[in-house]
Amino acid sequence: MAQIMAVSFERYGRLYYLDSGGQNYAVGDRVLVPTDSGAEVAECVWAPEWVSEDFGDLPVCGGKASADDLERDAANRRRRAEAKIVAKKLIKKHDLAMKVVGIDYLDHDPQVDQLVVVYFTAPHRVDFRSLVSDLARALRSRIGLRQVGARDASRLTGGVGSCGRELCCATFLKDFEPVSLRMARDQDLPANPLRISGACGRLMCCLKYEHPLYAEFARTAPAVGSRVSTEQGDGVVVAHQVPADSVVVRMRDSGAVTSCSRASVCGSRAAYRGRGEPEPTAD
Repeated sequence: MAQIMAVSFERYGRLYYLDSGGQNYAVGDRVLVPTDSGAEVAECVWAPEWVSEDFGDLPVCGGKASADDLERDAANRRRRAEAKIVAKKLIKKHDLAMKVVGIDYLDHDPQVDQLVVVYFTAPHRVDFRSLVSDLARALRSRIGLRQVGARDASRLTGGVGSCGRELCCATFLKDFEPVSLRMARDQDLPANPLRISGACGRLMCCLKYEHPLYAEFARTAPAVGSRVSTEQGDGVVVAHQVPADSVVVRMRDSGAVTSCSRASVCGSRAAYRGRGEPEPTAD
């Protein structure tokens, strides 16, 4: 067993899991998180708890942030905000087809000059050599420019999805899994880009979440148009209701439509074959 806690560098931002190192922290405490560039200040959003799962070798929390750590973190945040404004002005001055989506500021190693990393999106390859020179002079730091894709841009900027909640990529998703249009078709969603696209303009990542459920349902439930036998009588399947684990059946005699559980109609097609009756499709 291990004592695990979760922290976030931004309010409602992506969660990072740490080994608490046997220390007790409360939700809202500012703690130090070890990173490749040194310790960074983050907020505890999930107090340490004992868990039985094996999470592997997690970073160990560096303890509560001191007043100096908080002051440095606040200064770095101001520095990033100022750098973003300067970068936007210089991009406009050079008339470049770029959009700044994030700034990273590294100042931990006293032996190395301060580094400002600018993350941007662009529709094509951009010649930003003159921009780098102007940024270095304006910010008095080494400059790194990183072009990111649409999904990574949404992760950096954050936002609210069509569901009304914070974007998955900006909160808990660690890796982007491939999403295909077939997943939307399997879930009977309209092939309308405005309905199935996320804030990044690509297919919504959440299409991947429920797809295994729809695939399993389609494998075991009678297909639309199949003739089935229910407690109310014989009928034909006219629709699927996957979240309710049921199918919609139109009664053969009365023409009424009713909802039946998947378990109650599974195997009824075999009964029809045993009678030697055909399985007509729905009208």
